[in-house]
Amino acid sequence: MSDQATHTAATGTAKITPKSADFDFRKYRPFAFAPSLPDRTWPSKTIEKSPIWASVDLRDGNQALIDPMNIEQKMRFFKTLVDVGFKEIEIGFPSAAQVEFDFARKLIEENHVPEDVTLQVLVQAREHLIARTFESLKGVKRAVVHVYNSTSRVQREKVYGKDKAEIKDIAIAGAKLLQEYAAKYPETDWVFQYSPESFSQTETEYAVEVCDAVCDVWQPQQGQEVIFNLPATVEASMPNVFADQVEYFCRNLKQREHVIVSLHTHNDRGCAVAAAELGVLAGADRIEGTLLGNGERTGNMDIMVMAMNLFSQGIDPELDFSNMSEIVQVVSECNNLPLHPRHPYVGELVFTAFSGSHQDAIKKSLDYNESNQSETDNVWDVAYLPIDPAHIGRSYQDVVRINSQSGKGGVAYILQRNYGFNLPRWMQIDFSRVVQKQAEAAARELQNDEILQTFEETYLQQGKFELLDYSVNNKGGEVYFSGQVQMNSDTIDIDGTGNGPLSSFIDGLAQHTGKSLHIINYAEHAINPHHNSGNGIDDDTNSDNKTNANAAAYIQLNVDGEVYSGIGTCSSTVSAMLKGALSAFAQALNTEAA
Repeated sequence: MSDQATHTAATGTAKITPKSADFDFRKYRPFAFAPSLPDRTWPSKTIEKSPIWASVDLRDGNQALIDPMNIEQKMRFFKTLVDVGFKEIEIGFPSAAQVEFDFARKLIEENHVPEDVTLQVLVQAREHLIARTFESLKGVKRAVVHVYNSTSRVQREKVYGKDKAEIKDIAIAGAKLLQEYAAKYPETDWVFQYSPESFSQTETEYAVEVCDAVCDVWQPQQGQEVIFNLPATVEASMPNVFADQVEYFCRNLKQREHVIVSLHTHNDRGCAVAAAELGVLAGADRIEGTLLGNGERTGNMDIMVMAMNLFSQGIDPELDFSNMSEIVQVVSECNNLPLHPRHPYVGELVFTAFSGSHQDAIKKSLDYNESNQSETDNVWDVAYLPIDPAHIGRSYQDVVRINSQSGKGGVAYILQRNYGFNLPRWMQIDFSRVVQKQAEAAARELQNDEILQTFEETYLQQGKFELLDYSVNNKGGEVYFSGQVQMNSDTIDIDGTGNGPLSSFIDGLAQHTGKSLHIINYAEHAINPHHNSGNGIDDDTNSDNKTNANAAAYIQLNVDGEVYSGIGTCSSTVSAMLKGALSAFAQALNTEAA
């Protein structure tokens, strides 16, 4: 019997007890605020367009920092948000701190706010704070004033000591104050926003009741723009339950067709993006969040991730993340927070494959797409890569990186994409063994230049084995090879016959050395000119058989029953294949000598 369970003799049931009193799950209860919604509709829906985005980086993200941003940092961040394409930007809590108030005034007085951008500010439902907030926005063309009070059961009972009616009265009073103070600044186009804070832990029918009461004050059906924001201030349920809460709210709010429903999810359970996406399916129109998800505790909903999720499904996110590296730099520096290397889409390693099978699949997918462009219609469909890294400024060099877990596909990808060597499968297997040994010895990731150096040392620099000069003649259907090869400081003459230059060269090597030589595999290809620099390719003094591009030839030889692979490169295809054969043969002799 498990040490976690004791049996009750009378009933035969098991009573589970925790291993440690310090880790006692019995202190918690299942989520208690899920509405009854058996006919929910959101599971059968799909997102077809981008929601309205509202960045709260300058408030919600800022208040979560150990050292809040100064005005210069806020200004840099604000300009970045504008460049990305945000049309609604919450700039702070002007009644909470002087720097917040001053930043609002700077934006307005120095005309930093584009015509199509709406500022948003947050304020508690208290008159002196509301007065200060409207003062900070004097002269702005258009602004969202976001008022809130907490409606959750735990806050009602344990923080405020008020019943439902009293909490609703706070919301109504705040709504009236917004009307009163907005009337003092008629030159501004005011949008009113209300949040039943901790909506996620509020009885959903009560949240509807409170928002209906606010609607009775603001009268959105008469033309006042109204946003109801539903915060998962603490993420306390699975995202599907939150979606039920949102759908129930949208169904039952009396003035639903006249208001915008917004969501503000947090990441306490790690599901902020999922909850926001399901919430949009459930009827929400607008999403608040921060770039990279900075916010209180585990953070806010990451707008960048949700927007890129839409992008990956062929939906225009209406935000531009093409300059992702610069955006990430601004956010990281202004927040003074590091970026996790596996942060979705933007982390250093998110498009990186170390696994051999993953690397092989990526390489084959990319090769297939290159060879079948008309068939694929330029639609992105690559194994293990949800989007083309180039869309957000990442290079293909980021995709495959090599360590001891990597396989033949990854090594082949590096050599093909960076240096122009398109290794056949049998050569991939041969070289991957070499690289794996090197990576295991180094106990770290190998850099691209290290892989190239190992490649050259293994196949292209065979000590004193060198093809010096040769001639090939065709007489009576047979090919005659005659040339000189340097082997271990000795220059030897090679003469042989065969059905082609390569076979005649192999025949000559076999005659001279007494070795049994047979060609197992052969492949060749042209190397694009832009790959030529620094990859070991050399020219040939023979002018025959020259091509417009340098050539690489891959030879696999059976030498006295053992298999060896070699590579030759040259501007002459014939010279390349002969050098490849000599490379394989030299490895056989070097192995014997060792």
